[in-house]
Amino acid sequence: MTDNKNAMNENADNLSQNEEMDELSNMLNSDDSRAGTELPESNNDEVEKLQAEIAELKDKHLRLIAEFDNFRRRTAKERVELTQTAGKDILQSLLVVLDDVNRAAKQMETTDDVAVLKEGISLVFNKFKAIMQSKGLKEMEAQNAEFNADLHEAITEIPAPNAKMVGKVMDVVEQGYYLNDKLIRHAKVVVGK
Repeated sequence: MTDNKNAMNENADNLSQNEEMDELSNMLNSDDSRAGTELPESNNDEVEKLQAEIAELKDKHLRLIAEFDNFRRRTAKERVELTQTAGKDILQSLLVVLDDVNRAAKQMETTDDVAVLKEGISLVFNKFKAIMQSKGLKEMEAQNAEFNADLHEAITEIPAPNAKMVGKVMDVVEQGYYLNDKLIRHAKVVVGK
C-alpha cells in the first residue's frame, strides 16, 4: 500500500512539474513573439559591442607585435654592444701589466745589471699570470700526463725512455688552458711511443 502512495505522489509531482514546464514554455513563446520586434535593435547593440571588442583586440594585438619588435631590436643592439665590449674588463686589468712592461723596457735601456732585469721581468710575468687567473684562466697540467685526445694535440711521437712513459706526454710545446673550467685551447704535446 505504501508503494501505491509513493507512486501516486510521484505522479502528482510529475504532473505539477509538467504543468510548470508548459507554463514556462507558454511564457517563452509569448516573449519570443514580443522579442521579434525588439530583436534587430538588440542585435545591432550586440554587433556594435562585438565590433568594439574586435577593434580593441586588434589594437592590443598590434601593440603586442610592436612591443615584441622593439624588444627584438633592443636585444640585438645589446648583443652587438656586448660583443664589442666583451673584453673591456680584461683589457682594463691588463693595462697595469702593459704599464709595467713599458717601465721594464725603459729600465733595460739604462741598466746593465742582468739580475735586476730578470727580477723585474719575473715580477711583471707573475703579475700577468695573477691577473689572468683572477679572470678564470687556468693552465692545463699536461707534462707526464696520460695522452688524452680531448685535451691534447699530438705534434709528434718520440721513443719513450722507459715503459712507464709510453702513451704519456713527454714534452709540452704549447700550453693548454681552461677558462672557468672550460677548455679554450688544447695543449700541443710530444707523446712517448
